[in-house]
Amino acid sequence: MDGKGEYTFPTETEYVGEMKDGMFQGKGVLHFPNGSKYEATWENGIAKQYQEKDWDYCDGYDRCFYSERCNGLRPAGESQLTDLHPPHIIPDGCYDCGDGFYDPNARVVTSYTGRFLRNAG
Repeated sequence: MDGKGEYTFPTETEYVGEMKDGMFQGKGVLHFPNGSKYEATWENGIAKQYQEKDWDYCDGYDRCFYSERCNGLRPAGESQLTDLHPPHIIPDGCYDCGDGFYDPNARVVTSYTGRFLRNAG
C-alpha cells in the first residue's frame, strides 16, 4: 500500500497516515483503544520524530516499560527488552504487529509460532 491509508491491529490500535510499500512512512498517528494517540514522522515503519504532549511514560527520567510500571522491575541480570517478558522472537527485517509479525518482502503476517495469518498489501 502506498499513499495515505489506515491499518487496524488486532489489538484495535489504529494507524492513520502515510504509507510506502505497506509500511508506515511519513506523517501518521497511532490511535489506541484507551483514547490516547501517538503522532510521529515514520521512516520504514520506525517513528523518527514525535510530538511530546503530557507524556509521563518512558521519558528521559523513566525508561520503564508499561509492564514494569505495573509489575515492578526484573531482577538484576534479567533485563527486559520489550514490554512482554520474555519477548516474542521477530525475524530480522520483520515487524511486530500484535498477533504475529509482518514480513514486508513476502507481504504476509505470520503468527509468533509460524502459522500463516493473512496477506498484507
